[in-house]
Amino acid sequence: MITPLDIENKEFRRALRGFKEEEVDEFLDEVKEDFEKLYKENIELKDKLSMMTEQVNKYKNIEETLKNTLIVAQNTAEEVNTNAAKKSQLVIEEAEFKARKIIEEANNQVIEIRKEYEETRKSFKLFKGKFKGLLQNEIKIIDETFDDID
Repeated sequence: MITPLDIENKEFRRALRGFKEEEVDEFLDEVKEDFEKLYKENIELKDKLSMMTEQVNKYKNIEETLKNTLIVAQNTAEEVNTNAAKKSQLVIEEAEFKARKIIEEANNQVIEIRKEYEETRKSFKLFKGKFKGLLQNEIKIIDETFDDID
């Protein structure tokens, strides 16, 4: 690529019936100045483009990091939900087990109380029968004792 310095240092051979040297030099100076401006602008634009490309890459990296963070957060949330569901299921199962155990113990106590009630009832009937027999025996003795008195 031609540089502004190349334009400035360019020498043309002289020929018969050639162009006016001053006009060519003036034109070349104008071309050199314009080309130099364009050349500098081109360098500045390339620098800007490079800087913008770096920023775009930086933002792409940030975007990628955010995506990965969101994915990790989503996976973590799903894992937390899954663990919470499992834990709640375990708590429910444990509560149901304890409830069944309490009911079973209560049923066993009811059975035990019924047995004690039946035994007490039988003992009472036996006592009542013996007491009744004793009283009848005593009445019989009283009747026999006082039978003579009548």
